[in-house]
Amino acid sequence: MSSDNRITASFLVPPELSDRRLDQAAADLMPEHSRSRLQNWIKSGALTVNGEKRRPRDKVMLDDRLELDAEPEAQVSWQAEEITLDIVYEDEHLLVINKPAGLVVHPAAGHADGTLVNALLNYAPEVENLPRAGIVHRLDKDTSGVMVAARSLVAHTSLVDQLQTRTMGREYDAVVVGTLTGGATVDAPISRHPRERKKMAVVPSGKSAVTHYRLVERFAAHTHIRCKLESGRTHQIRVHMAHVKHPLVGDPMYGGRLRLPKGTTEELRQALAAFNRQALHARQLTLEHPETGETMSWEVPVPEDMVELMTALRKHVHDLENHDF
Repeated sequence: MSSDNRITASFLVPPELSDRRLDQAAADLMPEHSRSRLQNWIKSGALTVNGEKRRPRDKVMLDDRLELDAEPEAQVSWQAEEITLDIVYEDEHLLVINKPAGLVVHPAAGHADGTLVNALLNYAPEVENLPRAGIVHRLDKDTSGVMVAARSLVAHTSLVDQLQTRTMGREYDAVVVGTLTGGATVDAPISRHPRERKKMAVVPSGKSAVTHYRLVERFAAHTHIRCKLESGRTHQIRVHMAHVKHPLVGDPMYGGRLRLPKGTTEELRQALAAFNRQALHARQLTLEHPETGETMSWEVPVPEDMVELMTALRKHVHDLENHDF
């Protein structure tokens, strides 16, 4: 439920969050809101448990009902910046953007400005009243492709709900190391890496994460795949493909050192060495329009650097077949 001038939400505590602190459970259930904002709502009584005011440290139990009814406020203190956006679609509720590789989504340590949020605040100033300036899901800095931002509270509530109920469809193109023989599903829980805090990892106690992939094109020692997500964990495709020993080409965090297949030409070696981001592109986004309920879908083409990479891989196959080197 939502209205134009309230932020509302309602959740039942699931088994995996039972016996957790209220502020921790709330952060898990509502990741689009900052921890400090959730704590303020708990302290003010805007976020209740079974209709009662609680403290942030109080534990919640299975099937407790968390209800939020809060006044919107200026949610961000970031600065508007004139940064060109590749806008695929827009109306009063939605902004669909084709994000280039290299653009950070959220201001953070080391990236206080020059981000997608700074650009949104300039292009659509009304997003300053929305949690995280209307951003409901994110793409890694070096992942390109289509993503949506909310321009209204109605849209924000709807998009968050669609992400949580997994009704928002997202499809990605990726180029991985190794030749796959067919599509498959990776069902492996993901959490923060136990030792390296900037990384994620497959961890038995992690959050459920499911990635489906199918083959698009096989090269001599690489494969172009298309992935669909059932969940949206941080670095999910990158972690899952590395987990099954087929990391993404160019992935600086999960790919390991550059591996050159037997018979690699100098031309291909240079192409692989020059591709210094994960070969991952969000190609398609499908959702229900927050106001009309209409199913809408957008697709954006693979960017030039990935086209060039796949052209080099394709040429290598041709060279091997024709011993043309």
